[in-house]
Amino acid sequence: MALLELQDVAVSYGAIRALKNVSLSVEPGEIVTLIGANGAGKTTTLKTISGLLHPVSGDIQFDGESIIGVPPHLLVKRGIGHAPEGRGMFPGMSVTENLEMGAYLRKGNLSASFDRVHTLFPRLAERSKQAAGTLSGGEQQMLAIGRALMSSPKLLLLDEPSMGLAPRLVAQIFSIVAEINAQGTTILLVEQNAAQALKRANRAYILATGEVVQSGDAATLADDPAVRAAYLGIETET
Repeated sequence: MALLELQDVAVSYGAIRALKNVSLSVEPGEIVTLIGANGAGKTTTLKTISGLLHPVSGDIQFDGESIIGVPPHLLVKRGIGHAPEGRGMFPGMSVTENLEMGAYLRKGNLSASFDRVHTLFPRLAERSKQAAGTLSGGEQQMLAIGRALMSSPKLLLLDEPSMGLAPRLVAQIFSIVAEINAQGTTILLVEQNAAQALKRANRAYILATGEVVQSGDAATLADDPAVRAAYLGIETET
């Protein structure tokens, strides 16, 4: 059974239809990526899954149950973590306080969660008392992912984790994403860096103007001449 399944989900911003009958699934243990141009509906898809937006039609099943209408905080409790586009830091709060916000629904000792995040991101341990707003872009991205992991999610939604980062840091972030997945967390990844996303993912969906226009095995799509030309910037010989 799929961990996550979207069935003909449509989302509107007023008169504008942002998602048009989007259907996709994510199996337990997978990395699935959504790729597409700006405005294709990728971020809207993640926000709809995490309850920040409400579909006008269709259904979303998580762990075998519909989650339509479930408030975002209860979706976190059920096992959906979201590291949003733009990172969403609390800039005046320390790194530790930001991480604690990711576990606000949990009770008891958080030491195991802190240990996991600090092992994945040693820099956050070094910067534990530093205000989040003074971190570098790469450190803030680490903090956004770490905060989402503090709730011990079954499914982690990652929105543009490489945005604005130097190539060296991009490679580091994607390596950590792979490690998080290897530890047992299922990942739905939105990413402009299609080459890295397809390299790490098991499967991929390509969105265009709010619709799924192509899907399949990530490696197969990475070798597709049309995908290579449109999303990887690689011209194929004719």
